[in-house]
Amino acid sequence: QVQLVESGGGLVQPGGSLRLSCVASSGRIVFRLSTMGWYRQAPGKQRELVARIMPGGTTNYADSVKGRFTLSRDNAKNTVYLQMNTLKPEDTAVYYCNTALGTLDYWGQGTQVTVSS
Repeated sequence: QVQLVESGGGLVQPGGSLRLSCVASSGRIVFRLSTMGWYRQAPGKQRELVARIMPGGTTNYADSVKGRFTLSRDNAKNTVYLQMNTLKPEDTAVYYCNTALGTLDYWGQGTQVTVSS
C-alpha cells in the first residue's frame, strides 16, 4: 500500500508559475526504484499524462508541456516535484500524482491548478 499526498496547487495568472509536490509513503528503497508520474484531468476531458520520471532520473513530458514543466525527484525525501512555468489557461486541471507497484496503480487525491486572469 502506497499513499501519495500532493500539494502546491492554486490559482495563478497566465504566464505564472507553480510547483507541485508529491510525497510517497513507500519505503525509501521502494521509492528509489519507482517510476513516478503526474497526470491531469480537465473538466469534460480524459486524464492525461503530463510527465514521468524513471528511477534513474530520465524524464518524459507531454508535448503540450515540454520546455515549460520540469519534473524532478528527491529520493532522500520520497518526493517528486513538478515545476510549472509559463502557465496557460489550458493547463487548468486537477493534477494527480501516480506510481505503480507490480500490477497495482496508486493515485493521490489530486490538487487543483487554475490558470486565469
